Amino acid sequence: MASALEDDDISTDDYYSLLNVRREATNDELKAAYRRLCMLYHPDKHRDPELKTQAEQLFNLVHEAYEVLSDPQARAIYDIYGKRGLDVDGWEVVERKRTPAEIREEYERLQAEREERRLQQRTNPKGTISVGIDATDLFDRYDEDYEDVAGGGVPHVEINRMHISQSIEAPLTTKDTAILSGSLSTHNGNGGGTINLALRRVTSAKGWGEIELGAGDTHGPLFGMKIFRNLTSRSFVTAQCGLQFSSRGVRPGVTTVLARHLDKNTMGYLQWRWGIQSSMNTSIVRDTKSSHFTFAVQLGIPHTFMMMSYQYKFQDDDQTKIKGSVKSGFFGTVVEYGAERKISRHSVLGATVSVGVPQGVSLKIKLNRASQTYFFPIHLTDELLPSAVFYATVGPLVFYLAIQQLIIRPYVRAQKEQDLEKQRESSASNIARKKQEAESAVLLMQESVRRIIEAEESRMGLIILNAWYGKFVTDNSRRHERAKVIDVTVPLQCLVKDSKLILTEATKSGLPGFYDPCVGEEKSLKVLYQFRGVMHQVLSGDAEPLRIPKQSHRIDADT
Repeated sequence: MASALEDDDISTDDYYSLLNVRREATNDELKAAYRRLCMLYHPDKHRDPELKTQAEQLFNLVHEAYEVLSDPQARAIYDIYGKRGLDVDGWEVVERKRTPAEIREEYERLQAEREERRLQQRTNPKGTISVGIDATDLFDRYDEDYEDVAGGGVPHVEINRMHISQSIEAPLTTKDTAILSGSLSTHNGNGGGTINLALRRVTSAKGWGEIELGAGDTHGPLFGMKIFRNLTSRSFVTAQCGLQFSSRGVRPGVTTVLARHLDKNTMGYLQWRWGIQSSMNTSIVRDTKSSHFTFAVQLGIPHTFMMMSYQYKFQDDDQTKIKGSVKSGFFGTVVEYGAERKISRHSVLGATVSVGVPQGVSLKIKLNRASQTYFFPIHLTDELLPSAVFYATVGPLVFYLAIQQLIIRPYVRAQKEQDLEKQRESSASNIARKKQEAESAVLLMQESVRRIIEAEESRMGLIILNAWYGKFVTDNSRRHERAKVIDVTVPLQCLVKDSKLILTEATKSGLPGFYDPCVGEEKSLKVLYQFRGVMHQVLSGDAEPLRIPKQSHRIDADT
């Protein structure tokens, strides 16, 4: 439930935080919190015209929060979609007597209608650019007289192939999608292109079907069909057939795949292919949070092979992965190893070294940027040379570390600062409003706080001496940064009841008298308080629940 609220923009009020109640709060808890704030903000309790106006605004805000959370139907929508969910077109015509489940279903229908309108205006572009590089001259310089030839002292590196493909999806309805794709390829001066149009329809919750038409100057016209069907909750099947028209006649082809969940993380596949390259393939794929394993065996013409690969996933912010594979068949044997890592929010960079007989040594570099893929296979040598393997392994690593330090990290740091600045600018007016509301709330709390302090002092109870909320700088390496905090002593003291202060698990910027002093940055609450005449101190995270007094907060007099 909380995730939906956290995803809302900063202008959305957190009603739970405002009332300082749990997200599972009962009606009695909501009433108690509401009455407490009503006593504080009721306009009739303030004679000063300015304070009276401020009290009316805050009272209306508290009343709005209580109205939503005390209504089961509205609360059901708010818990899932936040405040914006209450503003969806069509919500006002939903019957108020419906159950929360029925309200959610109706809301989903309204959202689906809006989504359908959006889909008709949206495309999903995907593309691949592959540039093949022949760098064998760096290592295969076998001619002893090579350096005597004019220009022979400089290795010759050339681009010998290139492939570009692009596709876009155009949702026609929520069930129908048109897919337009095209590709251009060139190899050693010869090239060609193709264009394809596919229409896909979701026939039911269990399957879909697709018709494909294509044309090109290398293979000729194409007509194909593909279907997908869930057989059970644990298995599915896909079938694809096509007719390729060329100068040599019509070439039919059929491919069928049967897949089944062997357990929670393991899939088994059986594939049969008939046509130009007929084969039968079986594979097992196991994918967990920390690893990915594949084992496959194929019998076919012309390719028969056995393959095994393993990938280890590091649990870090950069989503680092290392992988290795071995593939052996009638074509020879190939061993590959490599790694990939996230270098920015939308980019993943990977490098793979391929060592094989008779293929030689190659280095493959791949960059995924959002929905675009850039692939650079570099063929280094036709032979198994240790020097080629060494440079293919060490070279990309050294290059990556240099780029990481000189370009990627400064870029990511600048991007984060830019995004943070944009967030601050977009929320500036809202923060100003929140700050004004908080200052007004503090003024309205003064009389109540005075009475609470008098009552707590009479029984040596809980007195909030100082409280700050915001970003604190405690790391010596970040001393140049400026702390961004606000004084929340009065708002916290106002929440004290019977010598106790209880804050729920929600962002504290929504509490009465609080606001966000540093948008987008990590915040904490620091409290210095006195209980039974003894000093206490605590530092709490923004979304952490807090309950004071506590023995662990006590400040030792000897320190």
